[in-house]
Amino acid sequence: MNSLVPLPVLLPLLGAGAALMLSKRPQAQRAVTFGVLVAIVVIAAFLLVAADQHGPQVVWLGGWTDIGIALVADRLAALMLLVSAVVTLAVLAYSIGQGMTGDEAETPVSIYHPTFLVLVAGVSNAFLAGDLFNLFVSFEMLLFSSYVLLTLGGTATRIRAGTIYVVINVVSSMLFLVSLAAVYAAVGTLNMAQISQRVAELPDSVSLTLQLLLLVTFSIKAAVFPLSLWLPDSYPTAPAPVTAVFAGLLTKVGVYAIIRLQTLMFPDSPLTDLLLWVALATMLIGILGAIAQSDIKRMLSFTLVSHIGYMIFGIALATGAGLSGAIFYVAHHITIQTALFLVVGLIERRAGSTALLRLGGLARLAPVLGVLFFIPAMNLAGIPPLSGFLGKVGLLQAGLAEGSFAAIVLVAGGTLTSLLTLYAVAKTWALAFWRSPAQAHEMMRALPGEQDPAAEAGSATPHMVRHRGHVHVGSVAFGESDLDDARRVADDDSSDKDLYQLIQEDALPQHLPYWMTVPAAGLVAVSLAITVVAGPLFAYTDRAATDLLDGTPYLSAVLGEDAP
Repeated sequence: MNSLVPLPVLLPLLGAGAALMLSKRPQAQRAVTFGVLVAIVVIAAFLLVAADQHGPQVVWLGGWTDIGIALVADRLAALMLLVSAVVTLAVLAYSIGQGMTGDEAETPVSIYHPTFLVLVAGVSNAFLAGDLFNLFVSFEMLLFSSYVLLTLGGTATRIRAGTIYVVINVVSSMLFLVSLAAVYAAVGTLNMAQISQRVAELPDSVSLTLQLLLLVTFSIKAAVFPLSLWLPDSYPTAPAPVTAVFAGLLTKVGVYAIIRLQTLMFPDSPLTDLLLWVALATMLIGILGAIAQSDIKRMLSFTLVSHIGYMIFGIALATGAGLSGAIFYVAHHITIQTALFLVVGLIERRAGSTALLRLGGLARLAPVLGVLFFIPAMNLAGIPPLSGFLGKVGLLQAGLAEGSFAAIVLVAGGTLTSLLTLYAVAKTWALAFWRSPAQAHEMMRALPGEQDPAAEAGSATPHMVRHRGHVHVGSVAFGESDLDDARRVADDDSSDKDLYQLIQEDALPQHLPYWMTVPAAGLVAVSLAITVVAGPLFAYTDRAATDLLDGTPYLSAVLGEDAP
């Protein structure tokens, strides 16, 4: 199976080149990209089985065991690789259904597929990297591909968000380079397994400095508070599939790097208490930010930050149960967060907005959409018996078992964060799905400073217009079943009776785009499947955590006879 290890990196890079050459043949582009991602899913599944049954799978590129680049697929890396492959495949299918690969005037779509494949290669390379320099290369691949995807269409909002994203990540890249230089100067290698052997020989002050440099770098990537302020302003502006893959995967690459740092390179870390308090701050600040939001995308972006805190909590405990819970929660959160952002893309397409003040009646307008949002939202909140509940219980039990004051405080903070997450998603459900469109419109009128688009354009009265399969009165969407409400609202605000005729003569479609709905529903189904297989998955993450704390399987596989 060792020969399969480089393929999750090599195949998408080759596919990116092929897709670029096929830029004028969109169907061939789609076929190449889809075929590459299906192949990666299959390869990742084989690597998962091989790593679990036979130990870490290692390839030294170039055959230079001492100075070459090692790619390592152990239990942790193989699981992350499989989950990321499934998620990127679903996102690609969704983006094809959305028409991102069509000839849209505002989006340079010929570069979407090659860039997406480079992003996939960067994620795979990060999970498989056996040395810090290769991990740095992975982050740079993610940086330039992310910037292209984030700014698709070249709108002012996306360029502004992309600029923030690039500035923050360039700073973190510079810090990473400084860290690499310091590590190499101290131990004479950048191979993670060799660093693990040599770091014990360093003075405590030097070891702590190196660890802090790397931890700050990876915390920026993982959006750990207070280094997370860039994320809520960057992710929501991108197209829905791009936001979904960013939210699901990119921060988890940073979390994965922190796991390697704390378990492999610096296993006897003096920073565990600091990480516990950072985890608590990340949880609470993130979820308080989510509660304050009036846009679904921004609310989910803040919950993303908040739930990174759960993962850091498990890592900071430095116990088998804590690490196992963190790994389980990473796998769960990748699927849930991606699924939610895909569903929010459907909401935006169906209702024309993701602003809670402008939404209402979606449960009647699109009941399938309501179900697709409700399931992962409750999973994110940790409602039993879903995987979010199981992952949080595993982490909280690990905290109680550890028993320190900081761990007990984290247990209380984690419980509070879960309740506040439930409040945030329940508020979103109540406003966007449960209340009637008329109630939404009345709330809009009652708020100071809120104007209808027509009024902002100079019209004396709001207009009733058809857009994307529904009717807008001002900024509020009405479905066909709500036309009486729409007519009543327009009676109150507008004398333009001809627009009633437009509604009556132009039937409204009552279904979501099939090729966007199926991938989103498929990813929701995957999140439910994690609940079904939670027992075997927890057993797997227990074995992965044991390997991480022991370190011997990884060191033996990478260093061979030189392993301790």
